[in-house]
Amino acid sequence: MLSTAPFMKSISRRRELVSTLALGLGLALLPKASAQPRPNIVLYLADDQTRADVSVYGARVLQTPTADRLAREGLTFDRAFVASPACAPSRGALLTGLMPARNGAEGNHTYPRAGTLILTKKLQEAGYKVAGFGKVAHGSMNEECGYDYYSKSTTVLFDKVEEYFRTNRLDQPICLMVGDRRPHVPWTRENLYDPAALKLPPFFIDTPETRQHWAQYYSDITGFDHEMGRVYQLAHEKFGDNFIFIYSSDHGAQWPFHKWNLYDAGIRVPLVVVWPGRIKPSSRTDAMVSWIDIFPTLLEIAGARLPENLDGKSFLGVLRGESNRHRDHIFTTHSQDKKMNVYPIRSVRDERYKFIRNLRPDCYHSNHSDILRRPNSDAYWHSWDQAARTDPRAAAIIRKYRIRPAEEFYDLQADPQEQVNRIEDKQHQERIAGMRAMLEQWMKDQGDTVRLTDEPYPITGPTPYELGIRN
Repeated sequence: MLSTAPFMKSISRRRELVSTLALGLGLALLPKASAQPRPNIVLYLADDQTRADVSVYGARVLQTPTADRLAREGLTFDRAFVASPACAPSRGALLTGLMPARNGAEGNHTYPRAGTLILTKKLQEAGYKVAGFGKVAHGSMNEECGYDYYSKSTTVLFDKVEEYFRTNRLDQPICLMVGDRRPHVPWTRENLYDPAALKLPPFFIDTPETRQHWAQYYSDITGFDHEMGRVYQLAHEKFGDNFIFIYSSDHGAQWPFHKWNLYDAGIRVPLVVVWPGRIKPSSRTDAMVSWIDIFPTLLEIAGARLPENLDGKSFLGVLRGESNRHRDHIFTTHSQDKKMNVYPIRSVRDERYKFIRNLRPDCYHSNHSDILRRPNSDAYWHSWDQAARTDPRAAAIIRKYRIRPAEEFYDLQADPQEQVNRIEDKQHQERIAGMRAMLEQWMKDQGDTVRLTDEPYPITGPTPYELGIRN
């Protein structure tokens, strides 16, 4: 009688081989997220912080140890920009992945059209719980976000986040969106810095009042940084290494030539991302990214399907270290902040050059700071006016602030502070014509009609401050 042992042994080996192949095929067909748990997400936002005003980006004297830690443990973006330098349109662009003209939030205190894609809801569809703290969206848009949990308080944020962890069952991936009110005005009265030791931007009028306010602004930044550090440490404790932490700001600070302007002081923001085990520590990138790109990046990280009609595009490849490029051009827009600032501007920039269109050069540029002149916010403007009475340089700065040409062109490599308008330079005319045409075509593609709800203030009449304009 023939032995069946060799035959049975062969069958057993075949079964093992088939099982192994089937297992391998099954694993290959599973989404990548199943191989490693999807990361929890923490998005931590400053309110009105210019990129230059962080120690990571070269600020002197200013202490931001948490930002320093994030930079050591993650990736620092040197060229990150917002879509618009005012709270509502900037945050609307972040939460929809669409530029202001396409989502409907064009002026400050306006909101995306009903039914427009919202990041929070897309993350929820992908299986995330989304908790909001403080000023993430602007005003009533927080209701449209539909958070699973929301704390309106813009102070004691660590306490609110810790309470959320303590009182909620966390049985699925979490996205925490945290918006501090700092360093938005009014600034703290508790001054941490010596005003005389600080370096002011070169396009400021250097008065004792200006330095005092600048020191208060810096103090608020340090307070913000401390609170962010507590939340960052809490994320480590709760999530281990399975989280991604994103720190940024909605636009530049409320200073002249910053917020409500398309100069880099208004639109270029800090952006540092930590993702333990996935992002190389102490790395930096020159890749140009926009806040509209955060929407698709987070959705891709979450394993969600990306909508087809976004203006933003994922920079996950940059986070992974696969690329040091993302965008060739950055477009930015600003229209108005109700009647306090009615001055539509559009711009396009590449890695070196920027072209700006001031769409109402026949009118004054003005905003809350030079109009309201409040304590702990913008009262230094009185000292600027006084200086301008006897100092020609001070008078020229104020005139440049209020009255602008129809077009501006800057070589950002030679002139990073954007002080010398090269719009008439013969050597740049071909480039200027190309960027002008590019911006015009982009506005058409966006359906940007430069919609305003209030009338601007003609330079032939009194300034808004002289008119006594109020909110």
